[in-house]
Amino acid sequence: MALLSGTRLTDRIDRLLPHEEAFRSALRGPDVASRVGLWLGLCFLVALLTGVYSHFAQQASTAIPLPGRPVSLYRVTQTLHIAAGTAAVPLLLVKMWAVNPKLFARPPRQRRAVVLHVLERLSIAALVASTIFQLATGLANAAQWYPWAFGFRETHYAVGWVAVGALLVHVAVKLPIIRDALAQRQPPAQPGGVTRRSLLLATWLAAGVAVLATAAAGVPGVRRISVLAVRSGDGPGGVPINRSAVAAGVSALATDPGFALSVVAPGRVVRLNRADLEALPQTSAELPIACVEGWSASGIWSGVRVRDLLALVGAPARTAVVVRSLQPRGAWRESRLPAEVAADPLTLLALDLGGEPLSLDHGYPCRIIAPNRPGVLQTKWVSRLEVQA
Repeated sequence: MALLSGTRLTDRIDRLLPHEEAFRSALRGPDVASRVGLWLGLCFLVALLTGVYSHFAQQASTAIPLPGRPVSLYRVTQTLHIAAGTAAVPLLLVKMWAVNPKLFARPPRQRRAVVLHVLERLSIAALVASTIFQLATGLANAAQWYPWAFGFRETHYAVGWVAVGALLVHVAVKLPIIRDALAQRQPPAQPGGVTRRSLLLATWLAAGVAVLATAAAGVPGVRRISVLAVRSGDGPGGVPINRSAVAAGVSALATDPGFALSVVAPGRVVRLNRADLEALPQTSAELPIACVEGWSASGIWSGVRVRDLLALVGAPARTAVVVRSLQPRGAWRESRLPAEVAADPLTLLALDLGGEPLSLDHGYPCRIIAPNRPGVLQTKWVSRLEVQA
């Protein structure tokens, strides 16, 4: 009797839920899903490669030194990272729409087939959940909005590998279907209906518009059309400001007439005020600042080479340096210059930007600017350079 009731209940639920056949649009199916998925996979690949590079660029130390040239390498990789993630949003929405009928496909009757069906659904659930998480948190980070308690960079990096693993499983399972779908010719369009080609063109157009409107802020010449970008390029010296002196709590310390930079090595300390720094040989260089949010801007920075400051305390020619800020708190109040970065002739303790003294929000009285470094590591309001023994 219980078995009969269970069977009736199952049949009743089966009648209430829509069936896969209820979605009769010719645009829904493997052909559209495979073609959109191909471009979505390309976006995943670009985001993965550039994201891994950014992750290691922000590490305090890496087994393999990252290159300092070209000076705009990090700028290019972060622009590509944000662009790929932004383009993936409309692509993902269309792909999920195209495969939506499969959500209502009934499981097979055979036990072995049911197990494979469940495993496939779990891999798809992991793929969709991790992808949505990556896109949502990435876009929130670009807007500097953090409504969560976990560390963004570490979590985003870890979940990225979950998404890649789930994607590889999904492609492996669906590869025969994908291959057959890509080989199919476009079916004839119904009178008055939308063709597959039109849908695909609209999808690619939406992805392109999304990239131009939000992610092109890091591309000189097209920044003005990025109307939804979080940074416009405005700011003192044409360089935007992420964190102000007020927000960092350094206004009084940075403008204190008694400020002096400490250059510290084992057994020796040299203290230099702003006038002392200005009296040292100056170097100018055009270098970009590029941030993980996707924006970037170039400026002409002038100041003292870090390696010249280290020479004042007799530091070895190639030595790592810990940079400390006046900031009393915050994740980036301290950074590390690896030996090859500290020795680079373009790594400066900047005093001026665009021919004018640094503004308070840009790091007055002095800040670090180095080639091919994430913006969060270009420490502002520097108070101490400490040679690592």
